[in-house]
Amino acid sequence: MNIKSRLGDNTKQAVLKFLDVLANEKQYSKNTIINYSNDLNLFCDFLKEQKVEDLKDIDYQLIRKYLNFLYEKKYANRAIARHISSLRSFFKYLKKNNLVKDNPMLLISNPKIEKKLPKVVYANELETILSVPDKKTDLGLRDALILELLYATGIRVSELVSIKIKDINLNKLEIRILGKGSKERIVLYGQRCQNLLTDYLKGSRVNLYNDKYSGDYLLLSKTGRPINTREIRNIIDEVVKKSGLKIHLSPHMLRHTFATDMLNNGADLRSVQELLGHESLSTTTIYTHLTNERLRKVYLDTHPRAHR
Repeated sequence: MNIKSRLGDNTKQAVLKFLDVLANEKQYSKNTIINYSNDLNLFCDFLKEQKVEDLKDIDYQLIRKYLNFLYEKKYANRAIARHISSLRSFFKYLKKNNLVKDNPMLLISNPKIEKKLPKVVYANELETILSVPDKKTDLGLRDALILELLYATGIRVSELVSIKIKDINLNKLEIRILGKGSKERIVLYGQRCQNLLTDYLKGSRVNLYNDKYSGDYLLLSKTGRPINTREIRNIIDEVVKKSGLKIHLSPHMLRHTFATDMLNNGADLRSVQELLGHESLSTTTIYTHLTNERLRKVYLDTHPRAHR
């Protein structure tokens, strides 16, 4: 984060140390650190405009003024909520380390955010997409495995690219995943995924492997480097394009589809929570809205007294 000449030295150091704690002690992901950095950068710009150099001069009224500034800039409620969350974490850190006397964020509440239902892929669309990659080629088999792993396990794309060979237990059909905050969990996969995984390890990965770059990572690019999240998204975009379907598909949609299909087929909420790696059960409950809508449709379509 570039905060040079924006604030007083003590404040600049506090921001930098806070980001260092997030990166090294809490081990937040690179993208999360970037988000915190961007949010605090904007806040620092605002403080400079207000000629505020000392953290101790920041009070509730100044925070309210900053939030009004965000509203005037037409920030969406969801974006403002994220800024509030960043500031809340920052001032909690400052108070804990006695860098401020009072925490001005204690009186700040989040704006009301309309919950959006997760987007999922319909079964027929999913089957079409999964059948697109040419499994007779090294890259085609790898791409088929990528799609199958995302749907079969419900893992995040950042977790997918971090999988190493040693994390996979082929006998138990399970993978050790290092999730958010470096929390470990075990995810399971089925026989279809096992078949692809076995073929990939015996053939495609051997052919793609490069002594200089590959290391122990499962998924490799055509140059033998560990594949990254952007490449995964590009692969999925290309697969959808070849499928002829007029839909947008992201890796996270496959995660949403995994969770929704599990619940639709009888899985309990706690089990899905563990498989997804959600810290709070409330995060997982959003998928019940999707299953409830499905049940509503089934009822209205089939019950003789559902309509007059």
